[in-house]
Amino acid sequence: EWQAIEEKLRQLPTASKDARAFVRFFFSGATELECDKMGRVLLPANLRDYAGLEKELVIIGVGGRIEIWDSARWMKYNEESDEAVINIAEELVSLGI
Repeated sequence: EWQAIEEKLRQLPTASKDARAFVRFFFSGATELECDKMGRVLLPANLRDYAGLEKELVIIGVGGRIEIWDSARWMKYNEESDEAVINIAEELVSLGI
């Protein structure tokens, strides 16, 4: 998955200021991690800070990737997006999805 995303980003036009800024932002946060003997990974402090990760986390599957959320932020996100998600779901049903 990472290689496919990386290839797409490498094809963005370097003449575009916005494309350069996004690619710079995206790759600057990338870190290769290794599992310890118990299968755990330690997320770097800069990524924990960026995501606002505190003590309790929620890991969700989203298609071919996972997302790691601070538990309180995940609950707030769900509360705030609940109505929008219902509307989107209704729209998708009308499209046959």
